[in-house]
Amino acid sequence: MSIQKVLKNMWQDYLVLNPEAQRVVDALLAEGESIVNDHIALRTFNVGVVALDECAKSFLSMGYEEKKSYFFETKKLRAKHYEHKADPSIPKIFISELLVDEFSTEFQDIVNSLVSHICADQVQRSNFFFSGRPWNVSLSQHETLLGESDYGAWMAAIGYRPNHFTVSINNLKKYSDIHRLNDFLKSKGFKLNSSGGEVKGTPNVFLEQSSTLANRVEVEFTDGKKEIPSCYFEFAKRYPLDSGELYQGFIAKSADKIFESTNTDHGSQ
Repeated sequence: MSIQKVLKNMWQDYLVLNPEAQRVVDALLAEGESIVNDHIALRTFNVGVVALDECAKSFLSMGYEEKKSYFFETKKLRAKHYEHKADPSIPKIFISELLVDEFSTEFQDIVNSLVSHICADQVQRSNFFFSGRPWNVSLSQHETLLGESDYGAWMAAIGYRPNHFTVSINNLKKYSDIHRLNDFLKSKGFKLNSSGGEVKGTPNVFLEQSSTLANRVEVEFTDGKKEIPSCYFEFAKRYPLDSGELYQGFIAKSADKIFESTNTDHGSQ
């Protein structure tokens, strides 16, 4: 499967959980804007066959290369971002993993039991990141994970699907200023993540970001149903380095707050 087909399928799968993203796109298109995707964010656990470096292999085989690593001490996460070697217009891939071994024994036991249902072959398939949840999980397990990590609970409930897509503000004309874009989105009724301020980052660090709050969906567990935050839409404005090239990395401090777009407390706003 070509990378273009994979990305298209990921977008369609993402819209199932976050149809609001299409409404954002439609609102911007109605303003005469062109939509270019800056990056796609994916999540996993640092366990066995689903560890970050294992998950990245299928993207490496489709022409991506590893660029930079990031750490999030408070949320106990590690991440890497990847860029396509041959075509810079293809969206960057940002993969993060939860450092499961830094949580309680009960937490680790639940995650390990979930991951035990996955084989290495599944992870290497090009459809893995739009394949959904590969395990059964109970509501009580979800609640236990949620007590220690919103990220961990999200992964257990949602599985392997894009966490967010990202509109490149650099490719917008009328709304090329992130503050003006945010005002436009709010005027259309979209709710933004205000954790750490609606705009994360500054031109001084070469990247500004904002995001909607995650859409809420009803998820079926083995012993009941619950409405939880699913996916969100991000917006990124990149600034030129001294070389004149646009900064292509990520700012850990900003991404730390962006992660909270799927937090249970934020998603209920």
